[in-house]
Amino acid sequence: MFDIGELREAQAVVGKHMQPTAQIAWPLLAQRLGAQAWVKHENHNPTGAFKVRGGLTYVDHLVRYSGAVSLVTATRGNHGQSIALAGGLYGVPVTIVVPIGNSVEKNAAMRAYGAELIEHGRDFDASRDEARRLSGERGALMVPSFDRNLVVGVATYALELLTAIPDLDLLYVPIGLGSGIVGCIMVRDLLGLKTRIIGVQSTGAPSYALSFAAGHPVPTNDAVTNADGMATRVPDPVAVEMINKGADRIVTVSDDEVAEAIRIYWSDTHNLAEGGGAAALAAALQERERIQGKKVGLVLSGGNIDAALFQSWLYPG
Repeated sequence: MFDIGELREAQAVVGKHMQPTAQIAWPLLAQRLGAQAWVKHENHNPTGAFKVRGGLTYVDHLVRYSGAVSLVTATRGNHGQSIALAGGLYGVPVTIVVPIGNSVEKNAAMRAYGAELIEHGRDFDASRDEARRLSGERGALMVPSFDRNLVVGVATYALELLTAIPDLDLLYVPIGLGSGIVGCIMVRDLLGLKTRIIGVQSTGAPSYALSFAAGHPVPTNDAVTNADGMATRVPDPVAVEMINKGADRIVTVSDDEVAEAIRIYWSDTHNLAEGGGAAALAAALQERERIQGKKVGLVLSGGNIDAALFQSWLYPG
């Protein structure tokens, strides 16, 4: 998908607009897991989620090589924020389609970055269909949620992490449409490391877990989870191929397990994690017996959670 030179170029583009995020070994997490636990804090970047890196590289490449056009995309929030922020920086108009009932606070953030926001459909995949229709109607470029120029940007967080801690035994990565885990697989291979990469999905949206087991893309009829960053019904076939070749396994976690991980991040590290952001920790806790004594990486992919949902998960009942 890309080579080390292209990855370094992406790192330079991303570095113009944000600092590298921290990777921190938290002792209380280590006690809980029985393993050394390094958290990659993608909740500490300009949009509060890892996707901003891909938005920057995608729009930068577009402006440099194709000329500025108007953009349309679909999202549950973090991808949309990344494209909206990058569009504003590069002077490219952005329209974003979100599902009806999407996160109020993510919607507000996308509007604040200057995007036109349209609510349509029951879930991400329905919004994506509407975004494609709208892009044709308006003559705008449809920005996918999985694309080479997004993945190379997202992969810069893996480059930071695996350069700083090259001897990780395991790395747990949440899966939405797959850019994060594919970026981690690519960087691991480009650096010649032995880190085993474990994908994480919701039990209510297990399309990539099913695809991993079957060896080919398997869509689902529903994606029912409060961890909206993982709520995908239709997997990307390129992502499926790369994940199936490069991942060790895929673990599925329930919303209750995600809620517990959110509470633990808050109590043990004083960090705010959204559902997808806490999923890696939820998976590691589920596999606690399997990872004893290992050096484990946890991608905290984002912290963009509505206050009401955070409160309900922090104080259930």
